[in-house]
Amino acid sequence: MLKTNLKQISFNSPIILASGTVGYGDEVSNLIDYKKVGAIVTKSITYEPRKGNPSPRIHEVNYGMINSIGLANIGVSNFCKFKLPKLNSINTNIIISIAGSTFEEYLKVINEIEKTSSGHIGYELNISCPNTKKGGIEFGVSSSMVEELIGKIRSQTEKLIIVKLTPNVTSIENIALAAESAGADAISAVNTFVGLGVDYKTGKMILSTKFGGISGPAIKPMALAKVHKIYQNIKIPIIGMGGIMNYKDIIEFMRVGSQMIQIGTLNYRDPSLTTNLYDNLKSFLMKNNLSCIEQLKGVFFDA
Repeated sequence: MLKTNLKQISFNSPIILASGTVGYGDEVSNLIDYKKVGAIVTKSITYEPRKGNPSPRIHEVNYGMINSIGLANIGVSNFCKFKLPKLNSINTNIIISIAGSTFEEYLKVINEIEKTSSGHIGYELNISCPNTKKGGIEFGVSSSMVEELIGKIRSQTEKLIIVKLTPNVTSIENIALAAESAGADAISAVNTFVGLGVDYKTGKMILSTKFGGISGPAIKPMALAKVHKIYQNIKIPIIGMGGIMNYKDIIEFMRVGSQMIQIGTLNYRDPSLTTNLYDNLKSFLMKNNLSCIEQLKGVFFDA
């Protein structure tokens, strides 16, 4: 009833645990019923280890949080040596998030993982990263750069390529179209919105980096709008995300065009809540005589 497919890959559930919210994926094994999770996305992996940004780098706000973690991770070599063997034993699909500052770094990460024995089904490309050879521009704000990057990665792997888009662009649908034309299998939308926190008493910026990414319920209406714009312009599947806290939110994302969804900020509260989301979603389908979750995809009515 809740099963779905991306290309030839079967998912037990449309619910995916978002990158960075459950560590590398193996840390929450005792909290999650994997039969009710379609996939886990690892935190973003870079070629060299990264310590990330200095503290403070997370700040809770009304209806969400602002973070500026800075892609802290152990690097691809350590990931392949210490984490992949553990992930291979987890009974759900594993998607590896990768990031880099140049095209070459992305490709080196992919090549390192591809030559390692692993059961992962694909990659989610975090393209909200500065390209140091282009003056610090983010890959995700340039259609031509997105198309070039994905084209290069497509030639290196037959596994799923999912592109995670930043909402901080003028036309997200154009970026999605570029990803689709270059060979992406699906779009994840959306990443965090740019935000800032300031202490009203002292005037001090709360995050060490000043700006951070806003996630949580506050961004849901904007995320829904971005997903729907993408849905109206592309044919490949969309994995919607942005402030999902209950099964009703999941259904909203389905109705505007998502085939699957990702849970992010909610995992910081309690990763085991995914079980409730799955059960409530299944109950909704049964009560409304729907045989499969995909019957909700794109089903909405204009006012």
